[in-house]
Amino acid sequence: MHFPFAKEELLMISGPSGQLQAALHQGDESGIFASKNWLAILCHPHPVHGGTMDNKVVTTLMRTYRDQGIHVLRFNFRGVGKSDGVFDNAIGELDDLRAMVVWVQQNLPEAGMLLAGFSFGSSIAARISYEVPELRHLTLVAPPIERYLYARDNHFPCATCVIQGDRDERVVAQGVYDWSAALQGEVELLRYLEAGHFFHGFLTALKADLSQILQRQLQ
Repeated sequence: MHFPFAKEELLMISGPSGQLQAALHQGDESGIFASKNWLAILCHPHPVHGGTMDNKVVTTLMRTYRDQGIHVLRFNFRGVGKSDGVFDNAIGELDDLRAMVVWVQQNLPEAGMLLAGFSFGSSIAARISYEVPELRHLTLVAPPIERYLYARDNHFPCATCVIQGDRDERVVAQGVYDWSAALQGEVELLRYLEAGHFFHGFLTALKADLSQILQRQLQ
């Protein structure tokens, strides 16, 4: 399908609290999934603690999907950057992601969707995963499972990758490992023994490792 946007395009998308700032990236035409016409929506970390769509983990995720031939839409939750509104304690942010899903359905109606989120954003992605028809894949990076809701009945609606560092200073790493091991369905864990919450020094490895997992889980 023809991609009716620039290779990289900044957008303002209508959301429930006003306009939401977003960036759309065309998947690399030489990527392994280029013929699939898939698009990944990325959710950034906690807005109150400086999380934005330009966070280094989020932009690493963007490059990972893009280089595999998957289109990417990243966006700022309400009250972040140029997005209208104010932080809504992980309630209104669900509606923000829903608005992104609707935008993709309206503007790229043939695109199959994937979801990914980092920290706070992983919870938003996890909860909305049940609402996206035929969701292809879900990636959860440093998920604060002790603070937010995630899986329903220990099961996500699609293949899932959980990424966690042992030295995470904001999330209880062992809790994430125990939780991911109990998940039913197709789940892969990427564990980094020396990585902290923001994966400083490990982003190159994360990109390479997640690329391999996507190829395994999506082929």
